[in-house]
Amino acid sequence: MHEIRDAILSGERDEATFAALPLPQTFRAVTVHKDEVDMFAGRASRDKDPRESLHLDQVPLPELAPGEALVAVMASAVNYNTVWTSIFEPVSTFSFLERYGRISAAAKRHDLPYHIVGSDLSGVVLRTGPGVHRWKPGQEVVAHCLSVELEHQDGHNDTMLDPEQRIWGFETNFGGLAELAIVKANQLMRKPRHLTWEEAAVPGLVNSTAYRQLISRNGAGMKLGDRVLIWGASGGLGSYATQLALAGGATPICVVSSPEKAQICRKMGADLVIDRNEKGYRFWNDEGTKQNQREWKRLGSDIRELTNGHDVDIVFEHPGRETFGASVYVARKGGTIVTCASTSGFLHEFDNRYLWMNLKRIIGSHFANYREAWEANSLIRRGMIHPTLSRSYAMEEVGQAAVDVHRNLHQGKVGVRVLAPQEGLGVTKPEMRAENLEAINRFRDI
Repeated sequence: MHEIRDAILSGERDEATFAALPLPQTFRAVTVHKDEVDMFAGRASRDKDPRESLHLDQVPLPELAPGEALVAVMASAVNYNTVWTSIFEPVSTFSFLERYGRISAAAKRHDLPYHIVGSDLSGVVLRTGPGVHRWKPGQEVVAHCLSVELEHQDGHNDTMLDPEQRIWGFETNFGGLAELAIVKANQLMRKPRHLTWEEAAVPGLVNSTAYRQLISRNGAGMKLGDRVLIWGASGGLGSYATQLALAGGATPICVVSSPEKAQICRKMGADLVIDRNEKGYRFWNDEGTKQNQREWKRLGSDIRELTNGHDVDIVFEHPGRETFGASVYVARKGGTIVTCASTSGFLHEFDNRYLWMNLKRIIGSHFANYREAWEANSLIRRGMIHPTLSRSYAMEEVGQAAVDVHRNLHQGKVGVRVLAPQEGLGVTKPEMRAENLEAINRFRDI
């Protein structure tokens, strides 16, 4: 891998040079092992430690299938799906790989006794498979995480509706937390040239998810002037939702859990912030069996106090069970609750009277199609949205990075340096970086 890394660090991007680089027979990758799926049996989720289950292994190089690209990974990131994979919840991801492996000979490569994780990357194309014309060796790229077969008619209006749609590195193998990654060519996008490798790697999953959920016609369809309640507004997903709301002329109402996180939102430019711990909301009883509607009403009252008496047009939901009943309640009449995750629990409860009698809508949103991911990445490339990178770890420290995400010890997004030997490399448009440096540093400082 040293020859590949040195070629990338040289700054030259000649197609013939990169196409001629020899490929190693093996490479380093962060994996979980199939024979360890029961290692946390009997432990509560919060006590499961990714440092025990994530391994740094030397793995063999798989063959490229048609329509695929092999990318040398300079940097990647840890998402919550990496945490789910590492603690084998809600199910072992090997069940995804087994199912995928049954659909074709090419997919069978993914059904292995190890799972290479990671759903983000920035790097350089080394090889392309048959049928790939748009991308060439030597090109600097980032990848979004939608892996789709596109053989079924349902996928050709919105690829997220394809029956064989999967999240790369979570429901497929050969993910981005590795020196080499395999992606489909229609996952590739241009790397923002004013960003470092680690900065460019972190927005892919969360920025695209927030874009579809909040902006796209497939999500909430946010418009100028909307008031948007954003749960976890300083986190990896919420920080991009906050930026998108501000850039799109909406008013974010940011819900956070500490004064420090409130200050992060204010640094991003949000004026309306609620510290839920300071307010002491108790949406559920101590046993977690019954919700307290008076607390929903108290949240609604606090929102109206900030907005001069207005309820919110959109609720940006992802905590799930803990907050969903309150989210349905506080949306305005005719408003929208859009949800993409359930980090506090998948079984939601809400009072349907506040939904049906007030003509509200609940919209499910899951990642993004290629067009939405491309548009979200374009906002990064144009300097309108900025990476919220709080810290980057060395590849050997992925276990600790996953612990930080699992236990909500991080802010923004957690990056991982793979082939990049240090932070700060990869900028090829320094004049644009200089123009955006204040904003880049502000969002990195979160």
